[in-house]
Amino acid sequence: MLRAPIAVRHCARHAPSKFSHVSHRGAPTVRSHINLARARVQPRRSVHNGNTSFEPLRPPSPSSLGQPQAARQFKRGRRWGRRLLIFSAVTGTLYLIDRNVFASGVGRSLLTFGTGLFVALDYKLNFRPAPITGGTIEDLHRRSAERLFELLRANGGLYLKIGQAIAMQSAVLPPEFQRMFARMFDDAPQDTWKDVERVIRQDFGGKSAEEVFGVSFTGEKDKGLMERRARASASVAQVHWARLQDGREVAVKIQKPEIAKQVGWDLWAFKVVMRVYTWWFDLPLYSFVPFITERLMLETDFESEARNSEVMRKLVDSEPALRGRVYIPQVYSEFTTKRVLVTEWIEGVRLWDKNATGGRWLGGYGNGSAGVHGEKLKFTPADMEAARRELRQNPLKEKLKPEREQWKGRNGKGGLGLAGRDVMTTMVDLFSAQIFKWGVVHCDPHPGNIFIRRLPSGKPELVLIDHGLYVYMAPKFRQQYALFWKSLMTFDNKTIADISEQWGIKAPDIFASATLMRPYEGGDGSTKESLTRELSGKTQAERHYEMQQRMKQGIRDVLADEDKWPKELVFIGRNMRIVQGNNQFMGSPVNRVKMMGNWASASLFQDPDLPLRERFVNAWRHLIFKTVLLATDVAFYTFKVRQWLGLGGGMEDEVEKRMAVMAKDFGVELQHEVFEG
Repeated sequence: MLRAPIAVRHCARHAPSKFSHVSHRGAPTVRSHINLARARVQPRRSVHNGNTSFEPLRPPSPSSLGQPQAARQFKRGRRWGRRLLIFSAVTGTLYLIDRNVFASGVGRSLLTFGTGLFVALDYKLNFRPAPITGGTIEDLHRRSAERLFELLRANGGLYLKIGQAIAMQSAVLPPEFQRMFARMFDDAPQDTWKDVERVIRQDFGGKSAEEVFGVSFTGEKDKGLMERRARASASVAQVHWARLQDGREVAVKIQKPEIAKQVGWDLWAFKVVMRVYTWWFDLPLYSFVPFITERLMLETDFESEARNSEVMRKLVDSEPALRGRVYIPQVYSEFTTKRVLVTEWIEGVRLWDKNATGGRWLGGYGNGSAGVHGEKLKFTPADMEAARRELRQNPLKEKLKPEREQWKGRNGKGGLGLAGRDVMTTMVDLFSAQIFKWGVVHCDPHPGNIFIRRLPSGKPELVLIDHGLYVYMAPKFRQQYALFWKSLMTFDNKTIADISEQWGIKAPDIFASATLMRPYEGGDGSTKESLTRELSGKTQAERHYEMQQRMKQGIRDVLADEDKWPKELVFIGRNMRIVQGNNQFMGSPVNRVKMMGNWASASLFQDPDLPLRERFVNAWRHLIFKTVLLATDVAFYTFKVRQWLGLGGGMEDEVEKRMAVMAKDFGVELQHEVFEG
């Protein structure tokens, strides 16, 4: 057998096969390139029919290489693409579930956590005389206020309630927060009728509004009327006017459908944020959170609101000093559920409309406002038939309620002809009785929740609505609080210190000033002195920072023992602050502090829970106390004379100025604009 020469065998052994230049991944290898280069420079011997000859090395023809195989490329890219697709699908599904099942509760909570964390980090890094990111502490307050305001407005619902609560207490916050949160009282957008009817059907076993209230939206005979467009809309609910088949005009308060789904998430997020802030900033904040969230949860329960309203109605009717001066609307329990509340309709003027309350009365001598003392509103059969006829012609007509404003006169410029002093006397009497005598306190008495009507006698009747936010004081605590107030008026520092100690408060003079809503001058001033010493020689930025740090310590002193501190004081203080703002808004026509002190002292001998002997002793002390209070009248009328002469504001304005001076020593800048929002 013929064998090829060694050179030929060598070439054959190293010559590439027809696939040798392609690797298993479809790419040429280094070895294949080397072999191919060797083959090009070495001759190849061919054997044909026994003849041998040498031929130069030629590359293989393309046809001998076979079909090329497509390379598997972008495998990693497709893997990430699949991951992105799965992530998007899961995220979209969770978003839809959150939106439709939880009314965006999860998303709102995440937004809250993100904003809260961002604000906390900003303060942790930049709350110092020279902030790390530049600017000033005022800039830090301003951007933080904007972030929190936008969070509350974006989330809406219960967050607006929280924002309004902050706004009412924002006088102790930096000015940047005060200006921003003064806008929290704008009306909330109202829900569509479709959303309203869904709530009605869910709460009344599938019945429509027509079936529940006996009304018709097409003008059917012998049916009542109801407006589909709300007359008022707030953060939690909106109010519609209706006239039932039996002739009663009612206010139908309907909770917004998303609230029930959101409230649990919202309060949980609030708890988490406050827990983190308590730990991070070393402030005793969280101990109040469970009590606050419990009150806010009850505010969304309209059955609880109905019970509060009935309790207050009975208390007012049983109090000779208030009967006939204050009116609580009647609740119709047959139409009341956890999300629907029906009460009698109130015709009146909001407290904030000073022109309407004080303008000249044009309604005729001996006449009063429509509906005073609960009298049935006039709506004749002819009026009903006319309204039905309009509905038949235009089923989408929005306003059906007759406007009862004859008292405004032909030019529409008339008013109730009431004196601001009479209005505020009734208001201070009402809330003083709640705090000191009954221990049942309406904690949201802002001007939107108070209607004013004119009695035939020419005196005002105050109508109190929206009874969702209440606190109930234990008898012992109510007696302590009344004694505390009386002691503030007589500068009884020992009693003030004793009660403060029982409540776990280490800075009684600061707490006394906060209670009076004016500087307390009967103490020894030790707290103020400790807060203001050693500030000379510091720059303005250093002083501003140091004062706010010391104010932080002052808060710790007031809330020294969280277990002893009465949680009800949070909402009682809110009530008193709003009443003070109302008095200031009306021009300080009454001596609010004296009136409240008088109610506090009187409650101590009128309290049936006290022993008879103690009540007699308190009655004698009350007579002495009233004599002492005459001194406050001198100061009050001095301010009134100055106000009449145009030389200054009223007593509440002067109190506000003095509080501002004292607060500035503690690192807080009070802004008068807060009380005008």
